[in-house]
Amino acid sequence: MENSIIFSSYSLGGLSLKNRIVMAPMTRSRAIGNIPADISVNYYAQRANAGLIITEGTSPSPNGLGYARIPGMFSDDQVSAWRKVTDAVHQQGGLIFVQLMHTGRISHEHNLPANAEVLAPSAVKPKGKMFTDVEGLLEFPVPRAMSAEELAQTQQEFVHAAKCAIEAGFDGVELHGANGYLLEQFLSPFSNQRTDDYGGSIENRCRFVLEVAEKVSMAIGKERLGIRLSPYGVASDMPHYPEIEKEYTYLAEKLNELQIAYIHVVDHSSMGAPEVPVSIKRMFREKFKNTLILSGGYTKERAEQDLEAGHADLVAFAKPFINNPDLVERFRNNWPLSDNLDTSTFYTPGEKGYTDYPAYKASTVDA
Repeated sequence: MENSIIFSSYSLGGLSLKNRIVMAPMTRSRAIGNIPADISVNYYAQRANAGLIITEGTSPSPNGLGYARIPGMFSDDQVSAWRKVTDAVHQQGGLIFVQLMHTGRISHEHNLPANAEVLAPSAVKPKGKMFTDVEGLLEFPVPRAMSAEELAQTQQEFVHAAKCAIEAGFDGVELHGANGYLLEQFLSPFSNQRTDDYGGSIENRCRFVLEVAEKVSMAIGKERLGIRLSPYGVASDMPHYPEIEKEYTYLAEKLNELQIAYIHVVDHSSMGAPEVPVSIKRMFREKFKNTLILSGGYTKERAEQDLEAGHADLVAFAKPFINNPDLVERFRNNWPLSDNLDTSTFYTPGEKGYTDYPAYKASTVDA
């Protein structure tokens, strides 16, 4: 079993991954005051057997803190707190990227710090509600459309956050261009109704994302940058539009020109969303020459099949890492996965459902 491709090493932008199993980014809402909690040190260290950890969505600015209790990456206190996490992961022999996630219009004023605003490409209110600690579920507000100055400022916030991440000891940065957050809001003609150079055509709608990627790669190195995309995803009120495949083909080509480390394609069909067509995944494989990560409802067996077939270089797992902190060892030894997953604690503060899931204890019968 040790010879299985999923346990083979892999070179990602010069980093040596000990296996091809990635811990996918998962919002866990434990950051009181938007500063990573001390319990997060243990949470990530417990899972450092992954070839690569990608953290929960972490905002590059106060304006991007749309969810309750998500961390940021723009203040000295946040950098210091994250440094404890990266040190712990590295001491366990792991590698860790931070995911920079600006929520854009998927936000609420009650979740934002003082003087922050709900900003988006256009003043288009998303369907649905946002949880707030203050008043529970509330309707999304109408976001304020970003000015030209705010577009430039937000791009610089991503650059600053990426530099902060490297200062905090992260091995790299993933831009969250999926799930209906700010970067994807620029890609969609439904959420982006601008009439300037950042709206209208496919090229214009991709402009903001590509400029952020280019500026961040220049700041920290292209080999330390990845991006997560969710073509055909519908999370956060992202309706489908006729040019999806054409747009993501253009985006893949341009990201390939930037030579960033990886593209991470997420397929949420296992959670009831529309399936990402195989043609899109094959397109990324063809157009983008560096590392391709696939994620979405994978089992160990399906991951091995896709890796063996060359459909991906790495495979990311999300929920299985929550209640199986030793997921890699369970895969390696064919130990059963835990079926004790408490969904009520996904986004609650505290250790319960976060760091208290036990590792597997092999018995003499197992041996």
